[in-house]
Amino acid sequence: MSNFIQDCIDGNALIYDIDDYIDEWHDSDSDLSLNEFLGMTEKEYALFVEDESYIATIITVHKTNENIVTVMREHLAMAARSNDAATASKIQKWLENENLWD
Repeated sequence: MSNFIQDCIDGNALIYDIDDYIDEWHDSDSDLSLNEFLGMTEKEYALFVEDESYIATIITVHKTNENIVTVMREHLAMAARSNDAATASKIQKWLENENLWD
């Protein structure tokens, strides 16, 4: 079965189409959770809900078979080094909410 993430990777959907997929899920009788319907893990979906701008990162993680937690820790380190306190704070909050902050 195709999903939003895979359709983006395959070039059959754009990032901006996510709302259409969410509407399709709401209009369906799917037994899948919304995150499953979109092709995201629960952690990825939590990140998306926290900040929708991370959708490109989530798609890239799937395309490259990386772990979202590892990638977000790298983003946190980069944000901290660049003095981007707002981004660093958002990432730290997500890691804390997912019980991934040491």
